[in-house]
Amino acid sequence: MTEISASMVMKLRKISGQGMMDCKKALEEANGDTDQAMEILRKKGLATLSKRAERETSEGIIVGRISDDRKVGVLAALCCETDFAAKSDAFIEAAGALGDYAMACRADDGIENVLETAINSRMLKDVLTELVSKTGEKTEVGDFARFRVAGAGFVSVYVHFNQKVGTMVEIETADDNIAQADPVRRTAADIAMHITVTNPLALDKDGIDSKTLERERAIYAEQVKDKPANIIDKIVEGKIKKFYAENCLLEQAFVKDDSKSVRQVLDEAATQAGGRASIKRYVRFAIG
Repeated sequence: MTEISASMVMKLRKISGQGMMDCKKALEEANGDTDQAMEILRKKGLATLSKRAERETSEGIIVGRISDDRKVGVLAALCCETDFAAKSDAFIEAAGALGDYAMACRADDGIENVLETAINSRMLKDVLTELVSKTGEKTEVGDFARFRVAGAGFVSVYVHFNQKVGTMVEIETADDNIAQADPVRRTAADIAMHITVTNPLALDKDGIDSKTLERERAIYAEQVKDKPANIIDKIVEGKIKKFYAENCLLEQAFVKDDSKSVRQVLDEAATQAGGRASIKRYVRFAIG
């Protein structure tokens, strides 16, 4: 059996990021073969994933990326079991890699597509398996979204400073000159931040689920059931209007200037740029 020297252990530790004892055991099992020892460490990560398959992953990091031309954007969550693991250097590095792989992925949906994406012949699922062997925690890609702008417009991404919540929004414009205008781009960034803060239910009232609306109407009707019959409907409709204003993005009071709605703020920015702009879609992800 090959004698395992301290330098061999240190070399494997530097390559793998694993603990000294784990590296020594892997080298002993591999009879000193570094490549085989790396494979043993990877299998250790897969075994940990299997054992912890049912564990909750309520901690982690949200990452966002946009292409240089702002025509493609991604938002994704890398999730683990504890905040301690989420704050480790290895996890932070892997979260950054997730953003890179999500941008490199050619499919616009499906977490599995991201996991199978390769950069320099190394797939994301291999990166995560190695991370699991380092942290000992179940780790997975939670939410994932990719926006690709087909026509005139751009993508804006905002991730809150705690990296626990983030938003991606696609702005559709009359032409790409409007899409490149500073007032529109600044406002889009502010709207992404606004969505992160307010968590609207839908873009507009047409996006509110009918069951949600029925439930709200029933609650409001119950609240005013002792009022005169001839004004109950008016009161309920007034409450529904307020519900729309509080929960539909375009109708919400803008967080940076509550005297205006989000729709008004974007319209003003587009007019300043000499055209029109609208919100086509958005996603908001949160961890915990």
